[in-house]
This record gives sequence, C-alpha cells and structure tokens, in this order.
Amino acid sequence: MALLGIRSTVRAQLAHPEHFAPSFTYLEECYRSGSAAARALAGLAAGQTERVELAGGAFAMLQAYLTKPRSEGRWETHRAYIDIQAMIAGDEIMEIADRGRLTLDEDLTPAKDLIFYRPFDQGAVLRFSLGYVGVYFPTDAHMGGLVAAAPMLVRKVVVKVPVGPFAA
Repeated sequence: MALLGIRSTVRAQLAHPEHFAPSFTYLEECYRSGSAAARALAGLAAGQTERVELAGGAFAMLQAYLTKPRSEGRWETHRAYIDIQAMIAGDEIMEIADRGRLTLDEDLTPAKDLIFYRPFDQGAVLRFSLGYVGVYFPTDAHMGGLVAAAPMLVRKVVVKVPVGPFAA
C-alpha cells in the first residue's frame, strides 16, 4: 500500500527503514537550499532529467517538467523498484489505485521497469506540493505529473529503490 504525506511522516511509517535510508538521506539533500543536489535540480530546464546513483542499488532521477492534462497521463507500475516521489517545487495532481483494479496495456519489463495500464477513472486523487512524498510499491499504480490549477513547471525527485524485502 502506498505511503503518502509530508516526508518526515512517511519516513517514520516505513517498514524496514534501513532499506530506504540512503534514499531519504539524498532527498534531504535535495530539499536543503544551496546543496549540490538542490543546485543540480534547480539547474534543469523543462523536460530534462538527470540520474544520480545512490547506495544499495538505488538511484535518483532529478526531473523538471511541465504538468500535463489528465488526458495525456498514463497509469504505471514497476516490478523491480519502489518509487519514492518527492515534490521539490510546484504542484501536481497524482492519482493512485491498486494495480489489481486496472487492465494491462503495455508491459515493457524486463528491458525497462515499466508497466502501463489502460485508462481508469476510479483512482484516488491527490495534490502534491512542496514537501510531499509518495512511496509507491509494485502493487501501487500511479499516474502523476497532472495539472493542478494551471500548467506549471515542477521540480521533482524520483528515487528508485530495489524491491528487496518488499517483493510482491
């Protein structure tokens, strides 16, 4: 089940917190004004992504993008990695649903850790803004990057953590 909320609360609720420690350490650096990670994220132009390797087989994707209409969004899940998505700047709508409620559209595994699903309109709708974090396990379908009030530039970090003890 996905964990959602302010980063300190989400971190406190994680089972096996040691598995996520390097990821949350890096996220804290991304939130710290003037840090190398914060500068790297702030320097990205819209549409750019930068990958940063972390300990324990995890990696971070620093992203800058414009939010899009829901009609352009796609439901997705992952098998090999758990997503930790952290909003650094901007607002977006994120929808979540149990993957068992969705119908498979495209399975890009194992080449990419990405599975897409057909349109679904019964997910939970959440608004992500500065400081919000979502942890999405393999059973958690999610569709993010959606317009909240108006299209805007978002700066977000997505940390990919190996499934490890959470294999589903």
